[in-house]
Amino acid sequence: MDFEIFEQRISKIKDLPLPGEASHYKMAPEIRVKELLKARSQKKIPRRAAVLALFYPDRQRRTHLLFILRKTYEGVHSDQVAFPGGKTEEEDESLARTALRETHEEVGVHPNDVTLIREISEVYIPPSNFEVSPFIGLYKEPRPFVRQESEVAELLEVSLTDFLSDTNIVTKRLSTSYAKEIDVPAFKLNGYIVWGATAMMMNEIKVLLNQVL
Repeated sequence: MDFEIFEQRISKIKDLPLPGEASHYKMAPEIRVKELLKARSQKKIPRRAAVLALFYPDRQRRTHLLFILRKTYEGVHSDQVAFPGGKTEEEDESLARTALRETHEEVGVHPNDVTLIREISEVYIPPSNFEVSPFIGLYKEPRPFVRQESEVAELLEVSLTDFLSDTNIVTKRLSTSYAKEIDVPAFKLNGYIVWGATAMMMNEIKVLLNQVL
């Protein structure tokens, strides 16, 4: 889709009710949903984090969405596809600031160049005890991305068409932090499998976009 048309239409999601957990749970196996419901009642004070779903035009002004592939490290989110973002620091005056700061650090997009559209439903991640607030933003006049080599292995630039296509929703057999060898709903984009909390956020964005595009 042409980015100028996308920009006009996405502003309409500001007035839509958020689908929230109903959309999240469609991208989670039943055992994960049960774990999340159990964790809600037993939840410790979570650490806070924020991420940014950044839409931008390519050279032909076609709309794309940016993801990062995290590097391999000792942790539950190692080697996973995610939105740019990370944990809140003391200097962050808001979660929006966290998302913008982390995006700047990880992919080189300056906060002043991002137009935030809205915050969507937070997602709790029991294994790491993080509550993540996702934001949707537009990068209208993009410059080349600059990958943070210490944390980001690759950048994934996904077309809006591929993101919205139902043919790219798959079921993948995976071993996760909460179960071994289970069938997990996921997105398959640019040859990568995107699952877990990121897929849950993605599905909420997809539900919203399908109402306005």
